[in-house]
Amino acid sequence: MVEAPQTDEGWFALHDFRTIDWDAWRNAPEHERKRAIDEGVAYLDAHEAVEDDEEGTSAVFSVLGHKADFVVVHFRPTLDSLSRAERKFEQTAFAAYTEQPTSYVSVTEVSGYVSDDYFEGNEEDVDTGLLRYIEGKLKPDIPDDTYMSFYPMSKRRGEEHNWYDLSFDERRELMSTHGDTGRKYAGKIKQVIASSVGFDDWEWGVTLFGDDPTDIKDIVYEMRFDEVSSLYGEFDQFYVGRRFPPSDLGAFLAGDAVPTSEFGDESHHHAHAHGEGGHHGDGSHHGEGEHHGHGDDDSDDDSDEDIRDELEDLNIYGGKPHGEDVYATVLYSEADPDELFDEVEGLRENFDHYPTHVKTAVYEASDRDRTAVVSIWEKPSSAETAAGFLSELPDIVERAGEESGFGTMGMFYTVKPDSREDFVEKFGVVGGLLGDMDGHFDTDLMVNVEDENDMFIASQWRSQEDAMGFFRSDAFRDTVQWGRDVLADRPRHVFLA
Repeated sequence: MVEAPQTDEGWFALHDFRTIDWDAWRNAPEHERKRAIDEGVAYLDAHEAVEDDEEGTSAVFSVLGHKADFVVVHFRPTLDSLSRAERKFEQTAFAAYTEQPTSYVSVTEVSGYVSDDYFEGNEEDVDTGLLRYIEGKLKPDIPDDTYMSFYPMSKRRGEEHNWYDLSFDERRELMSTHGDTGRKYAGKIKQVIASSVGFDDWEWGVTLFGDDPTDIKDIVYEMRFDEVSSLYGEFDQFYVGRRFPPSDLGAFLAGDAVPTSEFGDESHHHAHAHGEGGHHGDGSHHGEGEHHGHGDDDSDDDSDEDIRDELEDLNIYGGKPHGEDVYATVLYSEADPDELFDEVEGLRENFDHYPTHVKTAVYEASDRDRTAVVSIWEKPSSAETAAGFLSELPDIVERAGEESGFGTMGMFYTVKPDSREDFVEKFGVVGGLLGDMDGHFDTDLMVNVEDENDMFIASQWRSQEDAMGFFRSDAFRDTVQWGRDVLADRPRHVFLA
């Protein structure tokens, strides 16, 4: 008997496609149209904020072409939650002007092709980065301002080519090659795979998100040449559209361009779907200038602001609160730096096509066998997507922020070339002082393998107060004053976790 791969399931998904009865809408009295818009916005707002459940995410997209006018995409922990969401929409005045030409029900899934250890229950043997990557697949995020393509598909059961007659190893090899194609689009495409076996007419529903719609076309086109698609893939209709915030429903119905502007304040609905201060619950991206893990408590916001104020007094950039700046993902690896760089360089070439990519680089510790990969993005959803691909790099051992105590902090420096040796020597002196400080665990000077003058100091502390004790010390102030003569730019402080 052919071996079936094990699977693990996450959130259930509903793609609720709708057409609008435009004749009825145009003929409706103004007060009825206003009521319909108000109730439609209220419904979309509530579901993007996930007021109906403990976790999940929702979004509305305009749809091009004759097959639908818009689609509401819901991810929820249970089928019952999806059923409530679907029926709740029918209670709105807006629903009276719509029809449901089609819909699709599925559940997010990862399969045994991903990792043997994951499905054998040896969680301690599974790379932490891979665990976070899998969690991101099972509990997906929806990018704010993005295009979407959705299509159902199945594996072929033909007389000549039958996917289900292949051995497990043959299928895994084909899926691995297919995955290699997908990794070329790291940072450009976010993909959600959901199984619909027993739920709908096809075997999977595939949802692609991307800032550039041609990237969606390109990945689908290139994957068609993979054997897993060319010989064994069968596809249904494709739907393409663009996300817009609930407040733009009136503009959408009026025929105006949507979204009408940047998502801005609307993005808070998206963030609340995961709690924890507006970041994805798996912690796979980290905002510069932020300290994670304390939710939305006002006291934590005040504490973060106090830290920034103190650092600002020392002429150190401390980042901005609530994701207004950029987002960093940092992973440590025990791989050979040259081998790691070759892998990262390939990913970075793809990242560079993505407008929200700021920087991805490999840093090597100056005094021990440790290498870090730093990837910085303008959007948290982009950082999350990149983190999934970066977690598959060779010999990843941990992600910044997974250590005990206060989240890892990084001090980023650009040193004047003539002062590099002086800077490294000064770090040795400061490192000695750190070793004697209460609450200090570990500090590394990390050097960019492509630019020896680009460095960051990664420091781990027992608590935030212990770290700030060092920042308030005379030794640190003297170091900052000294650094003004040897640095090419203002030092930049980053909370990496």
